[in-house]
Amino acid sequence: MRKLAQALGFGVLVMASLSVQAEVKTITDVIGREVKVDLPAKRVVLGFYFEDYMAIGTEKAFDSVVGLSREAWEGWVPANWEMHTKHRPSLKTVPDVGEVEAQTFSVEKVLSLKPDLVILADWQYKALGLDADRLEEEGIPVVVVDYNEQSVARHTASTRLIGTLTGQEKRAAELADFYANALKEVADRVAAAKQPKPKVYVEFGNKGPAEYSFTYGKNMWGAMITAAGGDNIATPFVEWWGPINPEQVLASKPDAIFISGRENNKAASALPMGQGVNAEEARTKLAAFATRQGWDALPAIKNHQLFGVYQGASRTLSDFAMVQYIAKALYPQQFTAMDPVTNYLDYYQKYLPVTPKGTFAIAVK
Repeated sequence: MRKLAQALGFGVLVMASLSVQAEVKTITDVIGREVKVDLPAKRVVLGFYFEDYMAIGTEKAFDSVVGLSREAWEGWVPANWEMHTKHRPSLKTVPDVGEVEAQTFSVEKVLSLKPDLVILADWQYKALGLDADRLEEEGIPVVVVDYNEQSVARHTASTRLIGTLTGQEKRAAELADFYANALKEVADRVAAAKQPKPKVYVEFGNKGPAEYSFTYGKNMWGAMITAAGGDNIATPFVEWWGPINPEQVLASKPDAIFISGRENNKAASALPMGQGVNAEEARTKLAAFATRQGWDALPAIKNHQLFGVYQGASRTLSDFAMVQYIAKALYPQQFTAMDPVTNYLDYYQKYLPVTPKGTFAIAVK
């Protein structure tokens, strides 16, 4: 009887401990939805923003990840995925739930994993539509975060939200303040320049020089140009992202041009940027964009203001360094002592368990 009493007493203590640790919270996500979540979440399906989730929640947060939209990581930035899986091989064993943009996302797969939380990007949630509703009808809370808007408000709100979901509120507050202060410093330095905003054109260089690819309007690189003090020539013609008439680029006469690149390109002439990319190869392929018809007459090309930036360093907290790089290119006198690429690498050293090696920003000359 004494042993039974001791066992029952121990069970009561365990249950009391769990009741203290577990708590149902009503949180408001970045699109204003109130969601009830049992925290800390123990079984999480993560749709996007994988490095941000790790930077905020620490690597330990991935102990609770039971599903990934793997194509959005391994397929879109395979060298980055390889870097992380070399450090943490168990990532390869996390089940894949499919990818929203490719229309392979499987609600059935998600349900089979029995998650107690699904985290989606704003664009994923909107694209899923009724499928996202179905998850919630099955009793699975869906929380929306957003780094694609590239605004300080959305970046910091998403960061604090992930901090709440992972039990890392203090670390999240530190990162949110870090990001907001980095962007404020850029804005202050740009304001001190007291000069007209340079006209800027940005393009995703995945198709190479022979064919114009996406440019950006209000979000992603478009928003980053604005934050860096540039006048984005695409803003009147492209709301979010999409192609622009080549004649409009010539007519706008940009003062600086930024081509974004990534590691996995289908086109041989595309701009390679990122993990494992050789700087001279990147510079050579960047220079080829200057040979486009009519570009030799553009101020940006005449003055060697053609730059390559890493596509993988957008839609993330680490994009503060790309904003710094763009701002330094546009206002060099205001940023003489700042090294954005070093700042990018320092961010990884402080907040992530891997060390990137490659080419993340580069000038044609």
